[in-house]
Amino acid sequence: MGVEAGAQAARARALVVLRIRSRALAVALLPAAVAVILLAGAATGRLVGPGWDVARWLLTPVAVLVLLAAAAIALVVARARPAMSPTIPITEEAAPDLYRMVRDLADRLEVPAPSAIALTPDCDSWLEDRTHRAHGPPPVEEHDDIAGGGRHPHRRHPVAPVLVIGSPFLWWMRVGELRAVLAPVVAGTGPSAHPDIAAARRFVRGLDAAVAVASAPERLPVSRAVLAGVGWVARLLLRSCRVYAAEMERGVAAAAAERAQAVDYGLRIVAQEQVGLAYAGWDRLLTRVALPAWRMGRWPSRLDAGVVAALTELSRRDRLAEGFASRLGERPACDLLEEPGAVDEAASLLAARLFHGGPAGPGPDWSPVGWSEYPEEVVDRKWRIDAARLHRVLDAMGVRPAPGSTAPDTGGPTLSRVLDHLTDQAGATPFAARSPEPPPDDEEDLSGTTPRSATLAARLSAELSREKTTATPSPSPATTSPATSAAATSPTTTSPTTSPAAPTTAASPPTSSPAAPATPDLAALWDDRTLPLFPLQPPRTARELLADHLTAMICCAAMDTAGATPGLDWLDGPTLLHNGERTADLAPKVLTLIEDGDSTPLRAWLAELGIRPEKPVRLG
Repeated sequence: MGVEAGAQAARARALVVLRIRSRALAVALLPAAVAVILLAGAATGRLVGPGWDVARWLLTPVAVLVLLAAAAIALVVARARPAMSPTIPITEEAAPDLYRMVRDLADRLEVPAPSAIALTPDCDSWLEDRTHRAHGPPPVEEHDDIAGGGRHPHRRHPVAPVLVIGSPFLWWMRVGELRAVLAPVVAGTGPSAHPDIAAARRFVRGLDAAVAVASAPERLPVSRAVLAGVGWVARLLLRSCRVYAAEMERGVAAAAAERAQAVDYGLRIVAQEQVGLAYAGWDRLLTRVALPAWRMGRWPSRLDAGVVAALTELSRRDRLAEGFASRLGERPACDLLEEPGAVDEAASLLAARLFHGGPAGPGPDWSPVGWSEYPEEVVDRKWRIDAARLHRVLDAMGVRPAPGSTAPDTGGPTLSRVLDHLTDQAGATPFAARSPEPPPDDEEDLSGTTPRSATLAARLSAELSREKTTATPSPSPATTSPATSAAATSPTTTSPTTSPAAPTTAASPPTSSPAAPATPDLAALWDDRTLPLFPLQPPRTARELLADHLTAMICCAAMDTAGATPGLDWLDGPTLLHNGERTADLAPKVLTLIEDGDSTPLRAWLAELGIRPEKPVRLG
């Protein structure tokens, strides 16, 4: 470990954590030590008498019970599987240039190189210790620059942690920028290799995993009672060392940042300027573009390539793209991978698993979609399915077709039917549903809408809930590990960059070449009931559902009667194109109809674009 002040402070806090561990061990051994003294005194004839005999008979069983309890707690802490972040493992055969760059960076920082590299579908990078036996065997092959020189063969040195890199960085950053932003992360392997810090981290992670084991449901009564005691002790020890462990991690981060200042410092400042831009683009891509596809049972297979287009579009709209021209001639970081398409596909599937809770692998109801297919396969299908659901609810409510419509009397799927129903007509009797209206499950504020809008919104919410309940869940293996929380193991550095490359538009089938990344067994890490681990958005309210379904019906009418086409906006998701241009100002007019019952602005907008609401539309 270096001479940085942060490293020395981290070692001091690690020693405090280890002293807490030693004190806990001493407390567990104290009754046994007293019992041994009493038994030895009886054997030597020094501690004899009725009082000493009673003390021996009382204390010896207590010491045995305490030893057994301590052994059980130690066994659970040692064998409990620490939580591991969801990642895509990248072998050296799949990215030799990336491994070479990381090792060169470690040499410049004079720290051990990470033992492996993995990718995560998020804008973040960190080091993660995976030396626990449950995480698999350590790397068989070691390089001289990883192991470090001058080690003693009889001493046990901890294996270097795994470097986890956010997959959007590889597509958005250039090679130099990626090296600059990874410098503080890789520098954290130096303090991580110190025996005291490594031992303190193992102790904290073991306690954290033991708490997760004790909190797991579906236990037998006896084991649940035993694990309750184990969990109580583990939580007590965690509370005792929580402050010192946090200070230790802050010291490690400070030491890593100080050591990395001499490596690409100026370039790192430039790359860090893209942090807010990358987070904004990645969030918009997931919530506006990927989420509608996930709800349709399709997952975009090129999310990382798509984030490049989204960030480029965001920078163009914000007039931030002038400085990007000088970066176009540099090598993008995704070129460090042998098969970027296969890595992007694996990361996209993992993102769908984490942020939406989709199945762990492709299937008939969970298939990939390319960006070129997105407007037809996702946007058009989504609008028509929503429009069909809207008319099913209207049929169930007994709403008649709009007067004067060319649709059959049985109830044609026209936009006029919806507009006339939601329009607040003076002197009209409020609509009465055929059956009692079920109240919404969540407490929603529909007071700002008309009675008909509130009724239709509640019915749509109930219909969508029924569809989700009756849908057959995708099969997935049961989990074998209850660990769902993780202790901090290294300094975390977040830093996105720029790489305006054209996204891949076609979804390719999973490759089976040796350089392709292995798909992690997510079912072995979490229970499916905990997915999604990181929900992107809260459930839509009834008001939002009504607005989405009404917008979908309008778009269907525009496509069928005015020649409009579905499109994809990288920042706003599904969009309607009329004469090749994106339509605008639709959302305020939809809200006016829902909240005020006034369809005049919306009808004027429809007439301006040549959309005929009385014509039937094709539903999904």
